[in-house]
Amino acid sequence: MSAREEFDAAPSATPADALEDPALLRRLLRAKDRMDAASHEAWPVRRLAAVSGVSEAHFARSFKRAFGLPPHRYLLSRRIEQATTLLRDTDLAITDIAFATGWESLGTFGRIFRDITGTSPSAMRVAARASVAEPGSVPACVLKAAQRPDLTMAVLEKRRRAAKATVRPSTSTRPKARETG
Repeated sequence: MSAREEFDAAPSATPADALEDPALLRRLLRAKDRMDAASHEAWPVRRLAAVSGVSEAHFARSFKRAFGLPPHRYLLSRRIEQATTLLRDTDLAITDIAFATGWESLGTFGRIFRDITGTSPSAMRVAARASVAEPGSVPACVLKAAQRPDLTMAVLEKRRRAAKATVRPSTSTRPKARETG
């Protein structure tokens, strides 16, 4: 039997079967652990797939099925979570926090932080410090879980909903005028 005939004869795996594969789950967790350990670094899907030892497309699909978020949104949530912790617990400048958590631009950090949390980094710092009655009274893991950003929807979709559909789509449905001449 040729390799092609063996491939055609093999039962096809369903998406649910892929998540029941312990080897695949270990590979996904390996990539997730790497992102957690170095969330300040760039983690394109190509790099994550290489860490996992699977193709890029398979990694992206499997990661979303396993953890409920695409890899990029998971990384965003980790960065925002870390930034919130630094804003609450340190006196670092907001610029330093932005760069320490992996952002390349202060403007991008501020815009995305505001889109996800609903407040600016400086307002978050003031609110977080005002709400802590006694340092150490609440375990850090409980604070992180309570302040974890909800990224089940894309940031652009959040902006559109917040603006009540006043944001125009980036693509036009009108046909372009033909050039003559």
